[in-house]
Amino acid sequence: MKTINLTASVLAITAVAATAASARDAIRIVGSSTVFPYTQAVAEQFANNTGAPSPIVESTGTGGGMKIFCEGIGENTADMTGASRAMKASEYELCQSNGVTDIAEALIGFDGLS
Repeated sequence: MKTINLTASVLAITAVAATAASARDAIRIVGSSTVFPYTQAVAEQFANNTGAPSPIVESTGTGGGMKIFCEGIGENTADMTGASRAMKASEYELCQSNGVTDIAEALIGFDGLS
């Protein structure tokens, strides 16, 4: 059995999430298909606990999620991305060049896949 360690992380523009969510009524989260079930469960719990609309969660893959997340800031862009790895330097640079500068990374846990 081959085991791969994955770092599950969530990248968020903390200040923008609240403003973007109010502009379109729901937080938009994109990213890893591996992390997707967890992200979906957390989104549902968030809605249940706050009464806010359930965040929109899209399974785009880690790389696709990073690309979408780094497109810019505003109501037509993602507020968060779930990833099965840390952000690459090239992805960070893309974010910076598009004005996505206030990035926070939160390690959720480690996982093993076979």
